[in-house]
Amino acid sequence: MPDGVRLHARLWLPADADASNPVPALLEYLPYRKSDWTETRDHERHPWFAGHGYASIRVDIRGNGDSEGVFTDEYSETELSDGEAVLAWIAAQPWCTGKVGMFGISWGGFNALQLAARRPEPLKAIITACATDDRYDNDVHYVGGSVLAVDMTAWAGAMFAFVARPPDPLFVGDEWRRIWDERLAGVEPPVLTWLSHQTRDEYWRHGSVCEDYDAIQIPVLVVDGWADPYHDTVLRLVEHLPGRAKGLLGPWAHQYPDRANNPGPAIGFLQESLRWWDRWLKDEENGVDEEPDLKVFIESYRPPQVRYGDVPGHWMATSWPAPEVIVHEHTFHQASVPISQGWVTVRTPQHLGVHAGRFFPFGGDADLPPDQRGEDGRSVVLDSAPLIEDLTLLGIPLARLQLDCDQPRGQVIVRMCDVAPDGSSRLLARGVLNLSSRHGRDRDVAWVPGAPETVAVPLTSVGVTIPAGHILRFAVSSAYWPWVWPHAQPVTLRLDLDHSRVDLPRLAGGRVPTADEVMFEPPLQMQPKQVPQPALPQSTRPIREVHHDVRTNTWTVEVDPGYVPLKVLDNGLVYQEDSREVYRITDDDPTSAVATSRWQIQLCRGKWNVRTTAHQQVTATANAFRVQAQLTAECDGELVAAREWDVLVPRTVG
Repeated sequence: MPDGVRLHARLWLPADADASNPVPALLEYLPYRKSDWTETRDHERHPWFAGHGYASIRVDIRGNGDSEGVFTDEYSETELSDGEAVLAWIAAQPWCTGKVGMFGISWGGFNALQLAARRPEPLKAIITACATDDRYDNDVHYVGGSVLAVDMTAWAGAMFAFVARPPDPLFVGDEWRRIWDERLAGVEPPVLTWLSHQTRDEYWRHGSVCEDYDAIQIPVLVVDGWADPYHDTVLRLVEHLPGRAKGLLGPWAHQYPDRANNPGPAIGFLQESLRWWDRWLKDEENGVDEEPDLKVFIESYRPPQVRYGDVPGHWMATSWPAPEVIVHEHTFHQASVPISQGWVTVRTPQHLGVHAGRFFPFGGDADLPPDQRGEDGRSVVLDSAPLIEDLTLLGIPLARLQLDCDQPRGQVIVRMCDVAPDGSSRLLARGVLNLSSRHGRDRDVAWVPGAPETVAVPLTSVGVTIPAGHILRFAVSSAYWPWVWPHAQPVTLRLDLDHSRVDLPRLAGGRVPTADEVMFEPPLQMQPKQVPQPALPQSTRPIREVHHDVRTNTWTVEVDPGYVPLKVLDNGLVYQEDSREVYRITDDDPTSAVATSRWQIQLCRGKWNVRTTAHQQVTATANAFRVQAQLTAECDGELVAAREWDVLVPRTVG
């Protein structure tokens, strides 16, 4: 880097690439440790691209993996300026034509978008998967202006542990200890920064490409799945980057589409990626630029299950906004509670939301939301009559609610469910609004009790067919733990049914996709490395457990993230993690909410044995969040670092 810090990279080159036969290059730029954590996933795609005529490069971000320096925050100015320097270095190599593409999922998709907006000359096209254009309102920190308890705290705890991992002596030599000591001295719990910016201020505008879509002038392939929390980004980018963006929106979770197994079906995404690169980095006229702007999977009915294999449904091709979609005003005529002069009262228990499912479904055995009947029963339910014909929705439902709140601060949550004739309820979409953010996420406007207002609550987008005979359900609540952090006072909402509605994006009845409208090749992957893995002892710990202490009326959700329990690499490294998230709340006391994250990570090879332990707990009073954290690091059984934090962060909108 220009300041002398060295970043570590792994490069896969075509056998014949040299100065006399230069090739285009591809970059994946991540903090997730190329030498161990993503080594398996990297092997699935980088060698494949190299085998098809591309130099494929995987770089560890500063302060992570084997790279030097100190990591300060996600998508920092340092990270992005380093990225520009990396792109320039790649383009200047004799084996490179000077044309570079970027790809990545999640973090790598984020910084690919952000670097594209900075317009570095070598960067000619990107593929961004499971990423967002809006770092404030569509990431792991806030939703609808509310603090995301389930992932603000969980992901902060994970990154707190991740950045404390040492580099590997096999790759950096004796410098590993100096690099690690510098890293341990510089680490700070990320949640402190994230909670310090509770409105959409300049901190969140940095890196949010939705602030200026026109800054991106190169071709963008944006990819996601309905089970992933970032899937709205596909529709926004296709709409706001006309002629530059193509969208691919399938049934998947937070995985590349060729890896998707829950939900599926997987597709030949490597082949799709290759066609994209061949068009924009090799100038092959392969028709990619002439294809429809959006390829989207419309899900058919499936029962609510926490794990689901291949989802029934069909693909369709369209533009976005789609001319086939019309807005249908859905009004409310009945409720699960008494109606008084057109109004209903909403006051839900604090634990409503314990069956929301995982914020980031990775395809695990307990990731997806279970049957919502219990959650519906704790909400105010507004049901349609049984549908007389199939209803296909494609787009973003928008709830427009006339309501009042008895406190200056409150939240309203709207869930949309498909209720089958047997009574089972499958969650289709949800929306959250922090009422003090109702006039804009960049401001804090207290509610005036007794002065009803109409508020807009956008739900997450859907592509689904609800069969005839089913019921379309909207469930309204004033709490949704641990998805969002509750305000300090329990609230009572009043909802005016006569002046409330939901704008539904309905697919016109005459639009019937054909079987060959969208077709993909079967999924391909490189053969995995044949490294014997030790058998893990059968765990008796649940992946996700909900516990109710009836005596105290306290609800606890315990989650095992289960990223990389144990991995043995062909270079002799043994990498092992143990992690647990705990969320707890007592029903009559919003200030009882507590979110805890604990990580232990161990790396060993021969006599080299290091271990880091990170613990983080977040609580809140009416006036402040309290973050308590501890970090310890050991080498060969000797304690090398021990740090503690106990910090109060004032509550504003949060």
